[in-house]
Amino acid sequence: MDQRTPPDLIRDAEAAARAVSLSAALRAGAEDCDDGFPRADVADLARLGLLAAPVPAAMGGAGLGAEPGAGTLSEVLRLIGYGSLALGRLYEGHVNALQLIAQHGAAGQRARLFADARAGHLFGVWNTEPAGAGLALEADAESLHLSGAKSFASGAGFVTRALVTARCPQGSGTLMLVVPLEPGTRADLSAWRAHGMRASATGTLNFGGITLGPEAVLGDPDAYFGQPAFSGGAWRFTAVQLGGIEAVFDVWRAHLVRTGRGTDPHQLARLGEGAIAVEGARHWVTRAAAVAAGGTVPPARVVAFVNLARLAVEKAGLDVLQLAQRSVGLQGFLRGHPLEQRARDLATYLRQPGPDRALTSAAEEILAAGDRVSDLWDGGAP
Repeated sequence: MDQRTPPDLIRDAEAAARAVSLSAALRAGAEDCDDGFPRADVADLARLGLLAAPVPAAMGGAGLGAEPGAGTLSEVLRLIGYGSLALGRLYEGHVNALQLIAQHGAAGQRARLFADARAGHLFGVWNTEPAGAGLALEADAESLHLSGAKSFASGAGFVTRALVTARCPQGSGTLMLVVPLEPGTRADLSAWRAHGMRASATGTLNFGGITLGPEAVLGDPDAYFGQPAFSGGAWRFTAVQLGGIEAVFDVWRAHLVRTGRGTDPHQLARLGEGAIAVEGARHWVTRAAAVAAGGTVPPARVVAFVNLARLAVEKAGLDVLQLAQRSVGLQGFLRGHPLEQRARDLATYLRQPGPDRALTSAAEEILAAGDRVSDLWDGGAP
């Protein structure tokens, strides 16, 4: 095992994320195609230790996201998202899976699955289901038998350790399972003909006929939906989105410099507005990570804050997109321009589930609170 201290390993995680971000940005154009997938970038994640980084330090990882806290994980996710939002989406799912295993796994499960992460397996968390064909399990004396599918599964055909939710027999709740998968099997990417995020290999995965042992079950029934982790964990994808927003801003600014149009007062005004939006998103992500990890804010309040952060980052991203596209003009919509793909990927990844519900549920929590607004999130500041 590596004898360096966890802080040394964490600093390495940030350095590794910077290196991955640079190479991923260079490869992103070639990977932007139907059925695309960032194979070389995922290989870099493994080679540079980032697939193992979320594993606890005592078990051969870096404890990323837990062992000095969420701030460093936020930076790693932001950096990877800056280079490639598709890669950032995949890495965020990998981190989510390992955090759920750390929280809910028995000792033997943690040892086995963390060894898989150190060996370079890509994990994912898939819970969305096609109508009427969701994942279900039946149990006999020795085995669990799966039927059904998961949809909108990013990394389908490439994730080799899938953390999925499945309905228990006789309606007795929902279980988490970790299912080993062979690369290139069971995935159907034909429906993923999206505007952006084409390299995320998002599709449907058919689990029919898979038989597992009881060791595949992770945690208790309905543990997956426990709060505040279930909703509060959404701060992670806002960090990836922040990286994408910053990438759009930087290629926009570079275009103005390259074309000599930056001295126009209208262009300067738009750039200033964009900078405000970027910095606002950065503050929301930083604070949401701290609130979620701090352990001092009541669970319902954590969920409310992260829901607000989701919407604030979405608004910042949409504002930057509109400003950048207006500044660059038609060139920014032409294939090959640095803005074109980044804008498509960001616009697609900003579309997260239930935005209206996130806003109104956060407002309900605020309305019911007796605290002054300055005290609502007390204890959650960095």
